[in-house]
Amino acid sequence: MGNRILFVEDEADLSLIVADTLSDQGYEVETAVDGIDGLYKFKTGEYNIVVADVMMPRMDGFSMAREIRKISSTIPLLFLTAKSTVEDVEEGFEIGANDYLKKPFELRELIVRIKALLRYNKYNRNENESIRIGEYTFCIPTQTLILRGKDTLLSHFEARILELLALNIGKTVDASELMMAVWQRDDPSNRNSLHGYIHKLRRVLRHDPAISIINQRGFGYMLAINIAH
Repeated sequence: MGNRILFVEDEADLSLIVADTLSDQGYEVETAVDGIDGLYKFKTGEYNIVVADVMMPRMDGFSMAREIRKISSTIPLLFLTAKSTVEDVEEGFEIGANDYLKKPFELRELIVRIKALLRYNKYNRNENESIRIGEYTFCIPTQTLILRGKDTLLSHFEARILELLALNIGKTVDASELMMAVWQRDDPSNRNSLHGYIHKLRRVLRHDPAISIINQRGFGYMLAINIAH
């Protein structure tokens, strides 16, 4: 099993079109009509990715995703929505979404994003994958920092930014690269948000004084560890 999709959408016509198209591409597709139905099917079935609308009756996509994340920290979540504000997108990612596609969308783009998420999850999201950062252990799949037996759960944004910095310890990561990886776009509002999340990460990592996140003005940020400390 490697291509099972749970597609949660209350618009019957759209659900049928997407399900038929994905089936033609070789995917096994299970559909659900709202968040409650989707959550039940997730709990009782086995899937490799969840694709869900945000605005649905009885239980919306965000509420469903919160419950799914309590069950699995690694299942890829892709939201489909007509909501377009930065705040809406940010809320989705904070819940634990991996990607966000705005309606109306091209079916071809949906397929490309599904393939990318499945590929990324398969090769880069091993349950035991972790990175050593000074005295901390950063467990990437669960977005958790561990220090002396104490776990700190990071938000999606914090975890994604820290992952990119940790994979390039001692090297400057361009701010635009960070923003494109996290928000899929580089604009002034995201730049301010990035600075805010860097500040949060500094606070989380403050218990190891050898660790610092250096602002390389005009370029980006660098995660540095003073091994002589």
